[in-house]
Amino acid sequence: MEQSSDILIVGGGLNGPALALALAQTGHRVTVIDALAEKVRKNAAFDGRAYALALASQRLLEAIGVWSRVAKHAQPMLEIKVTDGHAGAGPSPFFMHFDHAEIEEGPMGFMVEDRHLRRAFLDAMAAEKAITQISGKTVVSQQTSGTGVSLTLDDGAVVKGALLIGCDGRRSGTAERAGIKRTGWDYGQTALVCAIEHDLPHHGIAHQFFMPPGPLAILPLTGNRSSIVWSERTEMAKRINALPEEDYLQVLRPRFGDFLGEIRLVGDRFTYPLNLTIANSFIGERMALVGDAAHGMHPIAGQGLNAGLRDVGALAEVLTLAGRRGEDISSPLVLERFQEWRRFDTASLAMATDVFNKLFSNDNPLLRIGRDIGMGVVGSLPGLRRGFVREAAGLTGDLPKLLQGRAI
Repeated sequence: MEQSSDILIVGGGLNGPALALALAQTGHRVTVIDALAEKVRKNAAFDGRAYALALASQRLLEAIGVWSRVAKHAQPMLEIKVTDGHAGAGPSPFFMHFDHAEIEEGPMGFMVEDRHLRRAFLDAMAAEKAITQISGKTVVSQQTSGTGVSLTLDDGAVVKGALLIGCDGRRSGTAERAGIKRTGWDYGQTALVCAIEHDLPHHGIAHQFFMPPGPLAILPLTGNRSSIVWSERTEMAKRINALPEEDYLQVLRPRFGDFLGEIRLVGDRFTYPLNLTIANSFIGERMALVGDAAHGMHPIAGQGLNAGLRDVGALAEVLTLAGRRGEDISSPLVLERFQEWRRFDTASLAMATDVFNKLFSNDNPLLRIGRDIGMGVVGSLPGLRRGFVREAAGLTGDLPKLLQGRAI
Protein backbone atom coordinates (compact mmCIF):
# COMPACT_ATOMS: atom_id res chain seq x y z
CA MET A 1 0.00 0.00 0.00
CA GLU A 2 1.44 3.40 -0.99
CA GLN A 3 0.52 6.97 -0.09
CA SER A 4 1.99 10.18 -1.44
CA SER A 5 2.19 13.82 -0.35
CA ASP A 6 4.29 16.84 -1.19
CA ILE A 7 5.98 16.82 2.21
CA LEU A 8 6.52 14.03 4.76
CA ILE A 9 6.95 14.98 8.42
CA VAL A 10 8.27 12.39 10.87
CA GLY A 11 7.30 13.28 14.44
CA GLY A 12 3.90 14.32 15.73
CA GLY A 13 4.87 16.05 18.97
CA LEU A 14 4.50 19.82 18.72
CA ASN A 15 6.88 21.12 16.06
CA GLY A 16 5.74 18.55 13.49
CA PRO A 17 2.04 19.45 13.67
CA ALA A 18 2.85 23.18 13.76
CA LEU A 19 4.87 22.83 10.57
CA ALA A 20 2.20 20.66 8.95
CA LEU A 21 -0.46 23.29 9.59
CA ALA A 22 1.73 26.16 8.39
CA LEU A 23 2.53 24.30 5.16
CA ALA A 24 -0.99 22.98 4.54
CA GLN A 25 -2.38 26.49 4.83
CA THR A 26 -0.05 27.66 2.07
CA GLY A 27 -1.11 24.95 -0.37
CA HIS A 28 1.09 21.93 0.38
CA ARG A 29 -0.14 18.37 0.89
CA VAL A 30 1.45 17.03 4.06
CA THR A 31 1.67 13.63 5.79
CA VAL A 32 2.56 13.49 9.50
CA ILE A 33 3.84 10.19 10.87
CA ASP A 34 4.03 9.59 14.63
CA ALA A 35 4.95 6.47 16.59
CA LEU A 36 2.33 7.12 19.29
CA ALA A 37 -1.28 6.18 18.75
CA GLU A 38 -3.56 9.21 18.31
CA LYS A 39 -5.72 8.13 21.26
CA VAL A 40 -2.70 8.20 23.57
CA ARG A 41 -1.60 11.63 22.32
CA LYS A 42 -5.08 13.13 22.49
CA ASN A 43 -6.26 11.75 25.82
CA ALA A 44 -3.15 12.47 27.89
CA ALA A 45 -3.97 13.35 31.50
CA PHE A 46 -2.39 16.19 33.43
CA ASP A 47 1.19 15.18 34.18
CA GLY A 48 2.85 18.45 35.14
CA ARG A 49 4.54 19.10 31.81
CA ALA A 50 4.09 22.60 30.43
CA TYR A 51 5.81 24.99 28.04
CA ALA A 52 6.82 28.62 28.31
CA LEU A 53 5.66 30.01 24.97
CA ALA A 54 7.30 33.33 24.09
CA LEU A 55 5.00 36.04 22.73
CA ALA A 56 6.39 35.47 19.22
CA SER A 57 5.55 31.74 19.47
CA GLN A 58 2.02 32.60 20.58
CA ARG A 59 1.70 34.75 17.45
CA LEU A 60 2.69 31.78 15.29
CA LEU A 61 0.08 29.57 16.97
CA GLU A 62 -2.52 32.26 16.36
CA ALA A 63 -1.50 32.59 12.71
CA ILE A 64 -1.89 28.82 12.07
CA GLY A 65 -5.25 28.62 13.88
CA VAL A 66 -4.20 26.81 17.06
CA TRP A 67 -4.17 29.56 19.68
CA SER A 68 -7.96 29.87 19.89
CA ARG A 69 -8.06 26.21 20.94
CA VAL A 70 -5.71 26.70 23.92
CA ALA A 71 -6.15 30.36 24.92
CA LYS A 72 -8.50 29.57 27.82
CA HIS A 73 -5.87 27.22 29.28
CA ALA A 74 -2.97 29.69 28.94
CA GLN A 75 -1.42 31.59 31.85
CA PRO A 76 0.19 34.92 30.86
CA MET A 77 3.75 35.47 32.12
CA LEU A 78 3.78 39.05 33.36
CA GLU A 79 7.08 39.15 35.24
CA ILE A 80 10.30 37.15 35.54
CA LYS A 81 12.47 37.21 38.67
CA VAL A 82 16.00 35.78 38.52
CA THR A 83 17.95 35.15 41.73
CA ASP A 84 21.07 33.32 42.90
CA GLY A 85 21.67 31.51 46.19
CA HIS A 86 21.69 28.29 48.22
CA ALA A 87 18.84 25.97 49.16
CA GLY A 88 17.43 26.98 52.54
CA ALA A 89 19.59 30.12 52.74
CA GLY A 90 17.42 32.40 50.63
CA PRO A 91 18.39 34.32 47.50
CA SER A 92 21.21 36.81 47.01
CA PRO A 93 20.29 40.49 47.47
CA PHE A 94 21.31 40.99 43.83
CA PHE A 95 18.64 39.92 41.34
CA MET A 96 17.07 40.66 37.97
CA HIS A 97 13.41 41.60 37.63
CA PHE A 98 11.75 41.84 34.23
CA ASP A 99 8.23 43.23 33.82
CA HIS A 100 6.09 42.97 30.68
CA ALA A 101 5.04 46.60 31.24
CA GLU A 102 8.46 47.62 29.86
CA ILE A 103 7.36 46.61 26.34
CA GLU A 104 4.27 47.63 24.40
CA GLU A 105 3.33 44.29 22.85
CA GLY A 106 1.79 42.55 25.87
CA PRO A 107 2.80 39.64 28.14
CA MET A 108 6.30 38.22 27.59
CA GLY A 109 4.72 34.86 26.96
CA PHE A 110 2.28 32.23 28.15
CA MET A 111 2.51 28.95 30.05
CA VAL A 112 0.46 26.19 28.41
CA GLU A 113 0.25 22.58 29.54
CA ASP A 114 1.51 19.89 27.20
CA ARG A 115 -1.82 18.02 27.19
CA HIS A 116 -3.74 21.08 25.96
CA LEU A 117 -1.24 21.88 23.21
CA ARG A 118 -1.15 18.33 21.87
CA ARG A 119 -4.92 18.04 21.77
CA ALA A 120 -5.24 21.41 20.04
CA PHE A 121 -2.73 20.42 17.35
CA LEU A 122 -4.47 17.09 16.73
CA ASP A 123 -7.87 18.77 16.39
CA ALA A 124 -6.48 21.46 14.09
CA MET A 125 -4.80 18.86 11.84
CA ALA A 126 -7.98 16.77 11.72
CA ALA A 127 -9.83 19.83 10.42
CA GLU A 128 -7.26 20.43 7.65
CA LYS A 129 -7.99 18.41 4.50
CA ALA A 130 -4.45 18.81 3.14
CA ILE A 131 -2.97 16.92 6.14
CA THR A 132 -2.86 13.13 6.40
CA GLN A 133 -2.05 11.70 9.83
CA ILE A 134 -0.48 8.28 10.34
CA SER A 135 -0.38 7.36 14.02
CA GLY A 136 1.03 4.37 15.88
CA LYS A 137 3.55 3.60 13.13
CA THR A 138 7.32 3.93 13.04
CA VAL A 139 9.64 4.51 10.10
CA VAL A 140 11.97 1.54 9.55
CA SER A 141 13.77 2.81 6.45
CA GLN A 142 14.05 5.84 4.20
CA GLN A 143 15.30 6.08 0.63
CA THR A 144 16.07 9.21 -1.34
CA SER A 145 16.30 9.42 -5.11
CA GLY A 146 16.33 12.11 -7.77
CA THR A 147 12.54 11.98 -7.87
CA GLY A 148 11.64 12.00 -4.18
CA VAL A 149 11.73 10.38 -0.75
CA SER A 150 10.26 7.01 0.17
CA LEU A 151 9.58 5.88 3.75
CA THR A 152 8.79 2.31 4.74
CA LEU A 153 6.74 1.90 7.92
CA ASP A 154 6.79 -0.98 10.38
CA ASP A 155 3.58 -2.41 8.91
CA GLY A 156 5.08 -2.54 5.42
CA ALA A 157 3.25 0.53 4.12
CA VAL A 158 5.24 2.91 1.91
CA VAL A 159 4.81 6.69 2.05
CA LYS A 160 6.29 8.91 -0.67
CA GLY A 161 6.91 12.62 -1.00
CA ALA A 162 9.14 15.25 -2.53
CA LEU A 163 10.65 16.39 0.77
CA LEU A 164 11.24 14.84 4.21
CA ILE A 165 11.23 16.82 7.46
CA GLY A 166 12.58 15.27 10.68
CA CYS A 167 10.75 16.52 13.78
CA ASP A 168 11.57 13.38 15.74
CA GLY A 169 13.60 14.68 18.67
CA ARG A 170 17.16 14.64 19.92
CA ARG A 171 17.67 11.02 18.89
CA SER A 172 16.27 11.69 15.45
CA GLY A 173 16.00 8.53 13.39
CA THR A 174 15.52 10.73 10.34
CA ALA A 175 18.93 12.35 10.86
CA GLU A 176 20.60 9.07 11.75
CA ARG A 177 19.31 7.27 8.65
CA ALA A 178 20.58 10.20 6.56
CA GLY A 179 24.05 9.85 8.10
CA ILE A 180 23.98 13.22 9.87
CA LYS A 181 26.26 13.23 12.93
CA ARG A 182 25.74 15.28 16.08
CA THR A 183 27.98 17.42 18.28
CA GLY A 184 27.36 17.87 21.99
CA TRP A 185 27.99 16.79 25.55
CA ASP A 186 26.27 15.70 28.71
CA TYR A 187 25.86 18.16 31.59
CA GLY A 188 25.87 15.57 34.37
CA GLN A 189 22.54 17.09 35.39
CA THR A 190 19.01 15.72 35.34
CA ALA A 191 15.82 17.78 35.35
CA LEU A 192 13.13 16.82 37.85
CA VAL A 193 9.78 17.93 36.45
CA CYS A 194 6.53 18.17 38.35
CA ALA A 195 3.63 20.50 39.08
CA ILE A 196 2.58 21.89 42.43
CA GLU A 197 -0.49 23.46 43.91
CA HIS A 198 0.10 26.33 46.36
CA ASP A 199 -1.99 28.32 48.81
CA LEU A 200 -1.11 31.80 47.53
CA PRO A 201 -1.53 33.25 44.00
CA HIS A 202 1.56 33.54 41.79
CA HIS A 203 0.33 36.72 40.02
CA GLY A 204 1.75 35.51 36.70
CA ILE A 205 5.35 35.74 37.93
CA ALA A 206 7.97 33.22 36.75
CA HIS A 207 10.96 32.59 39.01
CA GLN A 208 14.43 31.26 38.16
CA PHE A 209 16.54 30.43 41.22
CA PHE A 210 20.16 29.47 40.50
CA MET A 211 21.80 27.08 42.96
CA PRO A 212 25.20 25.32 42.73
CA PRO A 213 23.78 21.94 41.55
CA GLY A 214 21.57 23.61 38.91
CA PRO A 215 18.67 26.02 38.41
CA LEU A 216 15.12 25.76 39.73
CA ALA A 217 12.39 27.25 37.53
CA ILE A 218 8.96 27.99 39.03
CA LEU A 219 6.59 28.74 36.17
CA PRO A 220 2.99 29.93 36.66
CA LEU A 221 0.09 27.79 35.46
CA THR A 222 -3.60 28.66 35.56
CA GLY A 223 -5.08 28.84 39.06
CA ASN A 224 -2.87 28.43 42.10
CA ARG A 225 -0.54 26.00 40.33
CA SER A 226 3.02 26.16 39.05
CA SER A 227 5.21 23.97 36.88
CA ILE A 228 8.59 23.03 38.34
CA VAL A 229 11.74 22.30 36.31
CA TRP A 230 14.42 21.53 38.86
CA SER A 231 17.97 20.60 37.83
CA GLU A 232 20.22 18.50 40.09
CA ARG A 233 23.36 16.42 39.67
CA THR A 234 22.26 13.19 38.01
CA GLU A 235 22.90 10.80 40.94
CA MET A 236 21.16 13.11 43.39
CA ALA A 237 18.21 13.56 41.00
CA LYS A 238 17.76 9.78 40.80
CA ARG A 239 17.66 9.51 44.59
CA ILE A 240 15.24 12.43 44.94
CA ASN A 241 12.86 11.13 42.28
CA ALA A 242 12.74 7.70 43.96
CA LEU A 243 11.51 9.23 47.25
CA PRO A 244 7.89 8.97 48.42
CA GLU A 245 5.81 12.06 47.71
CA GLU A 246 6.13 13.71 51.12
CA ASP A 247 9.88 13.12 51.28
CA TYR A 248 10.22 14.55 47.76
CA LEU A 249 8.41 17.68 48.93
CA GLN A 250 10.69 17.93 51.98
CA VAL A 251 13.67 18.15 49.61
CA LEU A 252 11.91 20.67 47.36
CA ARG A 253 10.60 23.02 50.09
CA PRO A 254 13.96 24.54 51.20
CA ARG A 255 14.78 25.23 47.54
CA PHE A 256 11.33 26.56 46.77
CA GLY A 257 10.84 28.76 49.84
CA ASP A 258 7.54 29.80 51.43
CA PHE A 259 6.57 32.80 49.27
CA LEU A 260 3.57 30.90 47.83
CA GLY A 261 2.53 29.33 51.13
CA GLU A 262 2.13 25.59 51.56
CA ILE A 263 2.81 23.47 48.46
CA ARG A 264 1.43 20.10 47.30
CA LEU A 265 2.30 17.87 44.35
CA VAL A 266 -0.29 17.46 41.59
CA GLY A 267 0.08 15.17 38.59
CA ASP A 268 3.03 12.91 37.86
CA ARG A 269 6.74 13.45 38.47
CA PHE A 270 9.36 12.52 35.95
CA THR A 271 12.97 13.19 34.99
CA TYR A 272 15.02 13.72 31.86
CA PRO A 273 18.79 13.95 31.40
CA LEU A 274 20.22 17.30 30.34
CA ASN A 275 22.63 17.56 27.44
CA LEU A 276 23.56 19.70 24.49
CA THR A 277 23.20 18.11 21.06
CA ILE A 278 23.34 19.92 17.71
CA ALA A 279 23.09 18.24 14.30
CA ASN A 280 26.20 18.91 12.21
CA SER A 281 23.85 19.84 9.37
CA PHE A 282 20.21 20.89 9.51
CA ILE A 283 19.64 19.68 5.95
CA GLY A 284 20.42 16.70 3.73
CA GLU A 285 19.33 15.40 0.34
CA ARG A 286 15.60 16.27 0.08
CA MET A 287 15.53 16.59 3.87
CA ALA A 288 15.54 19.16 6.69
CA LEU A 289 15.61 18.89 10.49
CA VAL A 290 13.45 20.99 12.82
CA GLY A 291 13.33 21.47 16.60
CA ASP A 292 15.19 19.05 18.86
CA ALA A 293 16.07 16.93 15.83
CA ALA A 294 18.30 19.85 14.80
CA HIS A 295 19.25 21.29 18.19
CA GLY A 296 18.62 20.20 21.77
CA MET A 297 19.76 22.55 24.51
CA HIS A 298 19.65 23.11 28.27
CA PRO A 299 16.18 24.22 29.50
CA ILE A 300 17.76 27.02 31.54
CA ALA A 301 15.99 29.73 29.53
CA GLY A 302 12.94 27.68 28.52
CA GLN A 303 13.73 28.24 24.84
CA GLY A 304 13.62 24.70 23.44
CA LEU A 305 10.10 24.79 21.98
CA ASN A 306 10.44 28.46 21.06
CA ALA A 307 13.57 27.73 19.03
CA GLY A 308 11.72 24.88 17.33
CA LEU A 309 8.80 27.13 16.42
CA ARG A 310 11.25 29.63 14.92
CA ASP A 311 12.48 26.74 12.75
CA VAL A 312 8.87 26.04 11.80
CA GLY A 313 8.23 29.65 10.81
CA ALA A 314 11.47 29.92 8.85
CA LEU A 315 11.10 26.63 6.97
CA ALA A 316 7.44 27.23 6.12
CA GLU A 317 8.35 30.67 4.76
CA VAL A 318 11.34 29.46 2.75
CA LEU A 319 9.42 26.56 1.18
CA THR A 320 6.27 28.58 0.46
CA LEU A 321 8.09 31.48 -1.17
CA ALA A 322 10.23 29.08 -3.21
CA GLY A 323 7.14 27.24 -4.42
CA ARG A 324 5.49 30.49 -5.48
CA ARG A 325 8.56 31.31 -7.54
CA GLY A 326 8.32 27.94 -9.29
CA GLU A 327 11.42 26.49 -7.61
CA ASP A 328 11.82 22.86 -6.56
CA ILE A 329 11.19 23.08 -2.80
CA SER A 330 13.44 20.07 -2.17
CA SER A 331 16.45 21.51 -4.01
CA PRO A 332 19.72 22.10 -2.09
CA LEU A 333 19.59 25.82 -2.90
CA VAL A 334 16.18 26.20 -1.26
CA LEU A 335 17.02 24.09 1.79
CA GLU A 336 20.30 25.95 2.27
CA ARG A 337 18.32 29.18 2.75
CA PHE A 338 16.59 27.57 5.72
CA GLN A 339 19.88 26.39 7.20
CA GLU A 340 21.53 29.79 6.76
CA TRP A 341 18.57 31.47 8.44
CA ARG A 342 18.45 29.20 11.47
CA ARG A 343 21.87 27.70 12.10
CA PHE A 344 23.68 30.74 13.53
CA ASP A 345 20.72 31.73 15.72
CA THR A 346 20.31 28.25 17.22
CA ALA A 347 24.05 27.74 17.70
CA SER A 348 24.27 31.11 19.48
CA LEU A 349 21.31 30.25 21.72
CA ALA A 350 22.72 26.81 22.53
CA MET A 351 26.10 28.27 23.43
CA ALA A 352 24.49 31.01 25.54
CA THR A 353 22.48 28.48 27.56
CA ASP A 354 25.61 26.33 27.91
CA VAL A 355 27.74 29.22 29.23
CA PHE A 356 24.95 30.48 31.49
CA ASN A 357 24.49 27.03 33.03
CA LYS A 358 28.22 26.60 33.66
CA LEU A 359 28.50 30.12 35.07
CA PHE A 360 25.67 29.64 37.57
CA SER A 361 25.78 25.91 38.36
CA ASN A 362 28.77 26.13 40.69
CA ASP A 363 29.77 27.59 44.04
CA ASN A 364 32.99 29.34 43.02
CA PRO A 365 33.12 32.47 45.24
CA LEU A 366 34.75 34.67 42.58
CA LEU A 367 32.21 33.69 39.93
CA ARG A 368 29.45 34.16 42.48
CA ILE A 369 30.54 37.75 43.18
CA GLY A 370 30.84 38.49 39.45
CA ARG A 371 27.44 37.11 38.50
CA ASP A 372 25.70 38.82 41.46
CA ILE A 373 27.20 42.16 40.45
CA GLY A 374 26.20 41.47 36.83
CA MET A 375 22.60 40.78 37.83
CA GLY A 376 22.54 43.92 39.93
CA VAL A 377 23.80 46.02 37.02
CA VAL A 378 21.26 44.56 34.55
CA GLY A 379 18.47 45.02 37.07
CA SER A 380 19.32 48.69 37.57
CA LEU A 381 19.55 49.77 33.92
CA PRO A 382 16.19 50.25 32.12
CA GLY A 383 17.68 49.90 28.63
CA LEU A 384 19.29 46.54 29.45
CA ARG A 385 16.17 45.33 31.21
CA ARG A 386 14.01 46.21 28.21
CA GLY A 387 16.41 44.32 25.93
CA PHE A 388 16.14 41.22 28.11
CA VAL A 389 12.34 41.50 28.18
CA ARG A 390 12.20 41.67 24.38
CA GLU A 391 14.57 38.70 24.17
CA ALA A 392 12.39 36.69 26.56
CA ALA A 393 9.33 37.57 24.47
CA GLY A 394 11.09 36.28 21.33
CA LEU A 395 10.86 39.66 19.60
CA THR A 396 14.52 40.04 18.63
CA GLY A 397 16.48 38.82 15.61
CA ASP A 398 15.35 38.00 12.07
CA LEU A 399 11.81 36.84 12.80
CA PRO A 400 9.83 34.74 10.30
CA LYS A 401 6.53 36.31 9.28
CA LEU A 402 4.41 33.83 11.24
CA LEU A 403 6.19 34.83 14.45
CA GLN A 404 5.36 38.45 13.66
CA GLY A 405 1.71 37.43 13.42
CA ARG A 406 1.69 37.93 9.64
CA ALA A 407 0.65 35.53 6.90
CA ILE A 408 3.34 34.19 4.58
